Amino acid sequence: MNRFDYVRPETVADAVTAMAGGSNARFIAGGTNLVDLMKYNVEQPGRLIDITRLPLKTIEARDGGLSIGALVTNSTVAYDPAVNERYPLLASAILAGASGQLRNAATTGGNLNQRTRCYYFYDEATPCNKRQPGSGCPAIGGVNRIHAIFGTSPNCIATHPSDMCVGLAALDATVRVAGPEGERVIPFGEYHRLPGDTPEQDTTLKPGEIVLSVDLPDEEFGPHHTYLKLRDRLSYAFALVSVATVMKLDGDTIRSARFALGGVAHKPWRDAEAEAYLAGKPATHETFAAAANIVVAAAQPQSENAFKVELARRAIIRGLSQAAAGTPQSQSDKRIA
Repeated sequence: MNRFDYVRPETVADAVTAMAGGSNARFIAGGTNLVDLMKYNVEQPGRLIDITRLPLKTIEARDGGLSIGALVTNSTVAYDPAVNERYPLLASAILAGASGQLRNAATTGGNLNQRTRCYYFYDEATPCNKRQPGSGCPAIGGVNRIHAIFGTSPNCIATHPSDMCVGLAALDATVRVAGPEGERVIPFGEYHRLPGDTPEQDTTLKPGEIVLSVDLPDEEFGPHHTYLKLRDRLSYAFALVSVATVMKLDGDTIRSARFALGGVAHKPWRDAEAEAYLAGKPATHETFAAAANIVVAAAQPQSENAFKVELARRAIIRGLSQAAAGTPQSQSDKRIA
């Protein structure tokens, strides 16, 4: 590791000031991603700002919904009674990710800002536009089985690794942040970026901004939800394809449905056309298949990951079916329901 300064602010304002005054500064809390990146020399911060003393560790009611502080651990969120009662999709998505030990350390804000697990990004001996803009993307035409099939660019085909974020996208969460210009709220769908010409920028955070909370809307779906994760091994692996689904029904008719895909893009992937198609339709296999076909029609697979197109299509159908039936996928018994 390189040498770095270390500061531990007591207030959000002090943290923002420390970020503005640091050379290549980074916030650190649980450290479950940043420390690994530092070990691999992918990240070489000149200053670490330890934010673990900031007052961002509560889950509380806000505007009829719930506000989850940036420093609340993933385990705390997953087992919180209010989250499980009102937003069980989020709890399920979190429990599908990582291991118990990592969830005990990882934070809500850190999960939002974790970086891709692309092989080339982690290997400093290879080019990577996310590490060194303009150096190239060897995953294009290289080893790309785990890479994106939606929203790619000639500069990057990496995927976002989070399970929690896929659930938050389907729930239409918002992200509250603070920075040198004050506080602002970012709709969750606008928080993460597609790679475009600047794949080194993962989010729409402005310089010096810090995540304060993730806020969930005043909305409930009862049993009509699911988080389905398909991966190479069940014990502990990132998603090849995942789908988070919430649905409201009037009898056997879909009043509204939202779903987001993980493992297929640079951000949790939603398709507004497919979601709009579902409204007012009968909750049948044929309806779900038609919606899935709308989504995968936009897929642009790479040399080794064309299998993800059909996998995503089937996952969407299965996820929508589980949500409609009120039989969400179990995260303890990972056999597909």
